[in-house]
Amino acid sequence: MQPTSDFNPSHLAKSLLRRSRQGALATLMVDSGDPYCSLVNVASSPDGSPILLISRLAVHTKNVLADPRVSLMLDERASGDPLEGARIMLLGRAEQVGAEQRDTLRRRYLNAHPSAENYADFADFSFFLIRPSGLHLVAGFGRILDLKPAQFLTDTSDAAGLLEAEQGAVDHMNADHREALSLYATRLLGAEQADWCCTGCDPEGLDLAADGKVLRLDFPERVTSPGELRKMLVRLAEEARAKRLA
Repeated sequence: MQPTSDFNPSHLAKSLLRRSRQGALATLMVDSGDPYCSLVNVASSPDGSPILLISRLAVHTKNVLADPRVSLMLDERASGDPLEGARIMLLGRAEQVGAEQRDTLRRRYLNAHPSAENYADFADFSFFLIRPSGLHLVAGFGRILDLKPAQFLTDTSDAAGLLEAEQGAVDHMNADHREALSLYATRLLGAEQADWCCTGCDPEGLDLAADGKVLRLDFPERVTSPGELRKMLVRLAEEARAKRLA
């Protein structure tokens, strides 16, 4: 099928990668090579690649260590018929995170799953990053197609300053600007009033969460530095307040 003219598959795929907190992980059984599927919690790395925190005692981890080829299905969890919601099947290789990436991916994962802090540093648990080789998107009739990594991952090559300052920005927004976060969610994204908090940011947007719900606020332009991020967040807050008054 070919996508319809008003459909932006890259945007939808990116949104699902950022908003998903659980997914179905498929691995290959060590002895037989048979497919094995399990439910896992996920978070997103700065470029959108999925992060896993899994135990070496689990079958899927043993499978990954023997053969890193995996697939991961993420879906919108739409109400009603689940097949009506968009979903992606991501293909790639799951790699254990090295020391140079661990701090960044650990904090992003724990921002998405705070309760995991209770066991994240247990000896048998490790962080893995799925490096995608492709993605199959299903989003309804006429909206089924394959995407390459460049079409759904976020370019971070020019955003070192932003990524270094990310946690400070997240902490600052959560400590001092909860009203702005609430306005982003309710006025710009149409969500219900809740105790919205920020869980991450990247060059293309901001991630918000409350009561088990996750939202993605896309930036109208890329930001690559702390200064650009600050200006963007002020701009969006002003837009949200203006919308409230309109």
